[in-house]
Amino acid sequence: MTTMIALRLPAEIDLRLEALAKRTGRTKTFYAREAILRHLEDMEDTFVALERLENPGRRWTMEEIESGADTLAD
Repeated sequence: MTTMIALRLPAEIDLRLEALAKRTGRTKTFYAREAILRHLEDMEDTFVALERLENPGRRWTMEEIESGADTLAD
């Protein structure tokens, strides 16, 4: 299933996107989708990292880690 979204872009970005699409024979939609797909994981990782900084969880010592994962349950 696919869904559609609308984006408002600054004129400069739209012109660059249009030029790229014309040069390559692809659509602006193709490049907008590619940009989202390539950067979504980075943005998700950043959010998780910030969340963990704000709400740190349990910390383990090196000895606990080396002794085995079964002892790390909370």
